[in-house]
Amino acid sequence: MKLQGKDEIDRQPLYGGKIEVVPKYSVVVPFHNEEENVTKLYDRVKGVMEQVGSSFEMVFVDDGSRDRTYRLLEEIAAVDSRVLLIKLRRNFGQTSALAAGFDHSSGEYILAMDGDLQHDPAEIPMFLAKLEEGYDVVSGWRAQRADNMMLRRFPSRIANWMMARLSGVDIHDFGTTFKAYRRDVIHSIPLYGEMHRFIPALASWFGASICEVAISNPAREYGKSHYGISRTFRVFFDLLTVRFLLKYMTRPLHFFGSLGAFGVISGGGMAMWLLLHKLLSGTNVMDEHAPLFTVAAVLILAGIQLIGVGLLGELQVRHFFTQSQNTPYAIDRIVRYRSPEESLRR
Repeated sequence: MKLQGKDEIDRQPLYGGKIEVVPKYSVVVPFHNEEENVTKLYDRVKGVMEQVGSSFEMVFVDDGSRDRTYRLLEEIAAVDSRVLLIKLRRNFGQTSALAAGFDHSSGEYILAMDGDLQHDPAEIPMFLAKLEEGYDVVSGWRAQRADNMMLRRFPSRIANWMMARLSGVDIHDFGTTFKAYRRDVIHSIPLYGEMHRFIPALASWFGASICEVAISNPAREYGKSHYGISRTFRVFFDLLTVRFLLKYMTRPLHFFGSLGAFGVISGGGMAMWLLLHKLLSGTNVMDEHAPLFTVAAVLILAGIQLIGVGLLGELQVRHFFTQSQNTPYAIDRIVRYRSPEESLRR
């Protein structure tokens, strides 16, 4: 794609500014070393969204790519003012890249998808139709997957089954990025770590209505997958985090305090029994019950520490609800090129 010269288009980027016309839809796509797929994905997304018939923007996030991904994205942004380009300073990961895209999206409805062409833009209207029906979150379901059975599909099925049971959200596929959201819902969910796959579960905590649509999952055409078996193992630790967040996010003292109280009461009961035994029998408790004495002391100390952790958690909750503006990413630049018509109006 040829970049137009300065005489043909106003190439002055807008940094952090608001666009003049708020689009109805925002399509957020994170990219990391996807130079073979950038142009094809843009063409397909643009073609589909133009057929939808409503105003839209495409928010492309370069997540610290080391190939020509950012250069190609910049060329695309130079010829299409509907493209908002965000370049992160380094590779922060998919969740942070999505968070950057969501934070800078202007649309009433926001759709997210991967940049590797394993999500078919032709399926976007299915998501938008469900949002128009009134759903807050529409999740893609890869009913027929083309991934490796043992390394991807089997672990994914286990993780999805556990997530559905732990969260109470009855959907089949939590892991895919291909999802659509109402703006107010996705902006109320803090994203960090690798929590993007659990957005439906976190959204359920806010009372969001959720549905899913079946999507295709073609094999990657170009480039190398960024997913491996190590990420599958990390998902199971994230499951514990999400379960804790859903049940105790606003009351951590109820979790740690319960364990701490159990430790203090049980350890204190053992200590009282040892004290009474010594007073009534006159025996040397350390000689006869040294292990029990040690267990009682450890339980009491551990219980006090757990209660302290719960209180610190309550302070963190208070800090969270004071709406601190920290973000899990650092932006290098934000680029949106004005079209010739916009430049003349200014």
